[in-house]
Amino acid sequence: MSNDNSTAESAAKTSNFIHQIIEDDLKSADAPKQIVTRFPPEPNGYLHIGHAKSICLNFGTAEKFNGVCNLRFDDTNPEKESQEYIEAIKRDIRWLGFTWHEDVRYTSSYFDQLYNWAVYLIEKGNAYVCDLNAEQARAYRGDFTTPGKNSPYRDRSISENLTLFAKMKAGGFAEGFCSLRAKIDMQSSNMNLRDPMLYRILNVSHHQTGDQWCIYPIYDFAHGQSDAIEGITHSICTLEFEGHRPLYEWFLEHLPVASTPRQYEFSRLELNYTVTSKRKLKQLVDKGIVNGWDDPRMPTISGMRRRGYTATAIRKFCDMVGVTRSNGVVDVGMLESAVREDLEVNAKRAMCVIDPLKVTLSNVAEGASEMLSLAVHPKLDMGERELPFSKYLYIEKQDFSEDTSLGRKKFKRLVIGDYVRLRGAYVIKAEQVIKDDSGQIIEVIASIVPGTVGANPAPEFKPRGVIHWVSACHAVPCELRIYDRLFSDATPDKNKEKPFTELINPDSLQVIPRAWAEPSLLKAEIESGYQFERTGYFVADADSTPEQLVFNQTLPLRESKAK
Repeated sequence: MSNDNSTAESAAKTSNFIHQIIEDDLKSADAPKQIVTRFPPEPNGYLHIGHAKSICLNFGTAEKFNGVCNLRFDDTNPEKESQEYIEAIKRDIRWLGFTWHEDVRYTSSYFDQLYNWAVYLIEKGNAYVCDLNAEQARAYRGDFTTPGKNSPYRDRSISENLTLFAKMKAGGFAEGFCSLRAKIDMQSSNMNLRDPMLYRILNVSHHQTGDQWCIYPIYDFAHGQSDAIEGITHSICTLEFEGHRPLYEWFLEHLPVASTPRQYEFSRLELNYTVTSKRKLKQLVDKGIVNGWDDPRMPTISGMRRRGYTATAIRKFCDMVGVTRSNGVVDVGMLESAVREDLEVNAKRAMCVIDPLKVTLSNVAEGASEMLSLAVHPKLDMGERELPFSKYLYIEKQDFSEDTSLGRKKFKRLVIGDYVRLRGAYVIKAEQVIKDDSGQIIEVIASIVPGTVGANPAPEFKPRGVIHWVSACHAVPCELRIYDRLFSDATPDKNKEKPFTELINPDSLQVIPRAWAEPSLLKAEIESGYQFERTGYFVADADSTPEQLVFNQTLPLRESKAK
């Protein structure tokens, strides 16, 4: 009976099929002493939401089974890589709340070993130097309906291949002149096994090794062997690498590696209204369509962080999406919902008037002011914030109407001759309006109902509703950046009629150069999130200065019905 209960408890803890595989492995006779996973990004761009899922899976799996997760940069393509990307990736992983095992690792640290293993394959007759250029190699490779044919250089002797490969390493050939290929099977139905390239000549300085190398290993050759060097037990990657698994295993089988990791694949995260190709994201940056990799409209982790998305919400979203082998597109609204849910609970509260209408309180003395106190959060103990109250206020224009026929259920704001509650302050009554020469309302004359701060008014002063406000004499000017989805098309990278760069939403960024915020926001820390009451969720941006506060809208308070 106890064994049955234990099995049931274990099954209940299993959250995905990879965890079930690991649980089964741990029960086997040759169970690993410790689960070791890895996250192996290529440092050729900033991480995006798809990488967040992989980070949560690899680091989370290690945590679940009391194992460790390595951070290893797959830096085999120095043409597109940089230290900037390396530092950004490390920041993103830390921000998501994960810690990698020991020091950061680099595939480039294994270049000597990988080179020696390439020599080993040549010595065993399993690799050869091929002089076909890229176009010729593609023609010889065939396609899914046409078998490949052997390279004319495939039967070079072992001694000749060793000499040629050493010459490649010494810089004796021009870039692209030749390559090292594995000798597997040009007739294979798996294109990845048709004598894949192992090394190519690349006269590019490397961000870690400098000018030490002029030949660089291909990802497929470097990846599995790097896993083996690090003792990775479960090499978890996305489904597009499923066809590469036989090659991954072929290398491990034909090389004298100390350990034999296993590769497992899961479906990558695809969102609608989003592109996650780093190549395409780089185009957006390079063409100035967005303002850098951390533009709040970008699906990068840095961009979402700058927009005010929280690490907690992103991790919860990745958990909600789950880990399966079924490809599909997830509605970006699910991510936005996870963010709203987190911010509703945890964001500080503040008031900011975007489209101001002046209110003058007739029964408040000129120059008089009163300091009111309001909770930073209605449910959490985050302390109090002070709100100056004066004769002159700003409210939102949309919060006032002179149409006295509006019923209280239809319009719960301020109407001439009626009452409304100012958040955390008095109940006021609108008495008259002042208009400019064009007939536009520019000011409302109102009066306070004394004794109504923190207290219910008498029944005859019952307010229609509650509106936000700021003291016009004390309000702080700020710039608001209102963000929407970057693309107007739900599948921007799959549209066959237009390139994705022509599907940009023209309203993805709207700047409100001057709104009016309560003075407590002068102390807002960068990346500190707020719910601007009745307006939306906002975050203090790094562009803020003491003279000019800048807030990015994270999301509206609720999803638009139009979406």
